[in-house]
Amino acid sequence: MVKAIRAAQGAARKAIEATYFGTLAVTEMKKDRDAKTKLTKAEPVVVLENQPCKLSFETLKSAVQTDSAATVAQITKLFVSPDVSIRAGSKITVTQDGVTTDYTRSGVPAVYPTHQEIVLELFKEYA
Repeated sequence: MVKAIRAAQGAARKAIEATYFGTLAVTEMKKDRDAKTKLTKAEPVVVLENQPCKLSFETLKSAVQTDSAATVAQITKLFVSPDVSIRAGSKITVTQDGVTTDYTRSGVPAVYPTHQEIVLELFKEYA
């Protein structure tokens, strides 16, 4: 029974990963101590590159209508392998359909046996 479940999950994971048309790179801030000045400073370091992924966009319309235009929000969700670990505060650079955009992880990933879903926000600065 367990073997059949794992086989089904493997097939499902392969099907989901076949929809990954984008790639991502993850950049984290790492502390580095300068041997000459003895000062410690944070430097951006790429910790993951060319990881297949997929972005999904969902548009939410506000139910509250004001005198001005109704507000519209967009949720950006990243689909990626469950084997990947992306730390909070990291910069996630995604290239999909010829467009490259920088994001950051906005919440705790939903991890499934076949994939994980991470809600993203546009990157402003490192945390």
